Amino acid sequence: MLIDSFDEMNGRPGSAEVRPPYASLRKWLDDTSAETFDARRDQAEHFFRRVGITFAVYGDNESSERLIPFDVIPRVLMKSEWDFLERGLKQRVTALNAFLADIYGPQECLRAGIVPSDLIFQNPQYRLEMKDVAVPHNIYVHIAGVDVVRVGENDFYVLEDNARTPSGVSYMLENREVMMRLFPELFMSHRVAPVENYPDALLATLRSVAPIRQSRDAVVTLLTPGRYNSAYYEHSFLADKLGVELVEASDLFVKDDVVYMRTTQGPTQVDVIYRRIDDDFIDPLAFRPDSVLGVPGLINAYKAGNVTLANAIGTGISDDKAVYTYMPDIVRFFTGQEPLLQNVPTWRCREPDSLSYVLDNLGELVVKEVAGSGGYGMLVGPHATKAEIEDFARKIRHSPEGFIAQPTLSLSTCPTFAASGVAPRHVDLRPFVLSGSDEIRIVPGGLTRVALKEGSLVVNSSQGGGTKDTWVLDGGS
Repeated sequence: MLIDSFDEMNGRPGSAEVRPPYASLRKWLDDTSAETFDARRDQAEHFFRRVGITFAVYGDNESSERLIPFDVIPRVLMKSEWDFLERGLKQRVTALNAFLADIYGPQECLRAGIVPSDLIFQNPQYRLEMKDVAVPHNIYVHIAGVDVVRVGENDFYVLEDNARTPSGVSYMLENREVMMRLFPELFMSHRVAPVENYPDALLATLRSVAPIRQSRDAVVTLLTPGRYNSAYYEHSFLADKLGVELVEASDLFVKDDVVYMRTTQGPTQVDVIYRRIDDDFIDPLAFRPDSVLGVPGLINAYKAGNVTLANAIGTGISDDKAVYTYMPDIVRFFTGQEPLLQNVPTWRCREPDSLSYVLDNLGELVVKEVAGSGGYGMLVGPHATKAEIEDFARKIRHSPEGFIAQPTLSLSTCPTFAASGVAPRHVDLRPFVLSGSDEIRIVPGGLTRVALKEGSLVVNSSQGGGTKDTWVLDGGS
C-alpha cells in the first residue's frame, strides 16, 4: 500500500482536481494509449543501450552492467516552486562551503558549540592534511548534489548533502535528450526551462576557480579511476560535453609541485582537476600507499596552490549523516539567516535519549548508517521483517554513534508508467549546484529518482529505482 502522500499531479490521493503545472500533461496522459507508452519506453531503452548509459552494481553476480530504468512521464514543477528551491539550495551550499573552510581553518563553529568537536575530529572523512591549507578561492564544494524530498504543497526537505563526488548529472542530461526525441509535440505545448547548458555552466565554474594566471586559459581535466568504475560512463560523457581531456593517473605527473598532462605535443600544465576519485586513492604519497588510481605528489601541488581539485580534499565530512543533523544550525551560524530548506527531523543514536526512542520505535522509523550511501546500510521499519528489525537493533546497540533515524516520510508521488498503467510512485530530486569564484549556478531541474515498486520509498538505482526527466515550466506560476 502507498503511504498517504502528496500527489504532485492531483494534490491529494484520489482527487479529481489537477494542479496547474500538470494541467496540459494530464490531458496528454488521458489521450495517450498504454501501447504508445510501451513503444516509447522500448525506444528509450534502445537509445540508452546504444549510447552505453549503464552503471555497475558491485557484488552483483548476475550482471556487471545495468541500465537505470527510465520513466517516460516527466515530473513537472512550477517556476515559483523552483525559484524557492533555488534560493534554498544556494543558501545551503554557501553554508556548506563556509563550514568546511572553518573546520579546516579557525574552527569557530566548534568553539561555539555549533557542532560537537568529536564528531569532526573522530570522523575518518576529516582530513588532517587539509588543516590550514589555502584552498583556491576558498571554495571546497564546487559541485554539490543535494537530495530534496517533498511532503506537501510547499513542504520541501533536504534528505542528504552529497559533496564528495556527486553523480547522476549525465542521466539528467540524457533523460532530457531522449524525451525531446520521443515526445517533441509535448515540448511544443510546454515552456520547459533548458538543462542542456549544464556543461557550459560546469566548465565556467571550473575555469573560475583555477589558480590565478594571466598568460593563458585554464587547462581543465577530468580524472577518472578508469573504465571499471561504476560511474565511468558519466565521466567520459562529461569530459566529452565539457571538451576537456578524460585522464587517468598514468596521464598525469607532478614535477616541482606542478601538475602536467602527458600529450603528443609534450607536457601540458594542468590548472583544474575535476576529480571523480575518492580522497583515499587520489595520491599514494599522501593517503593510501597501495593506490594505483592516484597521482604521486598531487597533494603537494595542491597545497602549493598550483592546481585546483574539484571537489576539494576533505569535503566528505559534509556528506556525513551525523553532521547533516546539525545543518540548520550551521546555516544559521554562517549565514545569519533561517534555513529556507529544512532537514528531515532526525534522532542521533549517539545521544542516549534518542537511542532509547529509536530502539523502542524501530518498526516505524527509517534508520541509516552514518557513513552509508546508495540505499545500502539502511532499515525502512514499516517495510522490514521482524528478523530484520531485530538484526538492526543489535547493530545499533553495538555502535550507536554509527546510526541516525528519521520518521518514515510520506514522499510525494508523481504519475509513472507501471505494469498496471499510469500510477503514482514516490520520488525525490537531486539538483546540481555549481559554486565558482564568480557565482553559484544551478540549471533548472535536476535528476528525479523514482521508486518503481508500488509503495517503495527507496529510489536509489542500486536498489531498483529509476529516473525521470524533470521539467521546470519557464514563466509558469
